[in-house]
Amino acid sequence: MTITTDDGATLPGLHATLRAPPSASTLEVMLQHFRLLEPVFDAMPDIVFFVKDEEARYALVNRALASRCGHKDKQALIGKRAEEVFPQRFGRMYTAQDEAVIAHGNQMLDQLELHLYPGRQPGWCMTCKQPLHDANGKVVGLAGISRDLQAAEGTHPAYTRLANVVQHIQDNFVLPLNMPHLAAMANMSIAQLERYFHKVFHLTPRQVLLKTRLDAATALLVTNDKVTDVAALCGYTDHSAFTRQFKATVGLTPTEYRALLHSNHSAPKHPA
Repeated sequence: MTITTDDGATLPGLHATLRAPPSASTLEVMLQHFRLLEPVFDAMPDIVFFVKDEEARYALVNRALASRCGHKDKQALIGKRAEEVFPQRFGRMYTAQDEAVIAHGNQMLDQLELHLYPGRQPGWCMTCKQPLHDANGKVVGLAGISRDLQAAEGTHPAYTRLANVVQHIQDNFVLPLNMPHLAAMANMSIAQLERYFHKVFHLTPRQVLLKTRLDAATALLVTNDKVTDVAALCGYTDHSAFTRQFKATVGLTPTEYRALLHSNHSAPKHPA
């Protein structure tokens, strides 16, 4: 799924690194470009960097990503998909994101999500993914960055309270958003809560709820036949409203998205 915030230009320097040179005609040529940046990203413990091929398999990773997947050698990840190296809770969601970016060529900007920090403890990060196009415009892979928000814990006095609110939203996403309750949890006014949310996470509380509901929906669509059931399980009382919101955010209707997943899973994969 894709959530584009109003300030999509956050950290423009990092976003710019995800774009391959216009002259790069194949994924291998793009990888040569990204390998020049590899030492820079290897030196950033709070940044995960990766390039994947059109099958969503890792083609290039930095040390931080290898470490969080429990490997000392970066090569251990090459040729594998996220669902093969991350715990199931994380891996399936990351792979679904990759497949959507590759299938539709849409950039994913500033998505708030849980990630694994050193020691494989979950924590918050902001993820961006950029489709990579060959000379004919075909998507041949993607490049991505996940930026840790752990640093905010030491620099923003409200970080822990805000993180608790995010966790509450994600644990209770089937319920309507109760802003007075969330503000009371954080010991803030509603205006303060919304302002600090945007400052720290670059998303509003409502965007976090939307993202959480649609993350759940993308997983449920794999195993549930009825879209109406998925809508209800994700907190939507109106099936048509769920379908409209899903299409506006993901780019496909729930039925189309499920068909895409099934076709990707049933199609033969290229040898690693």
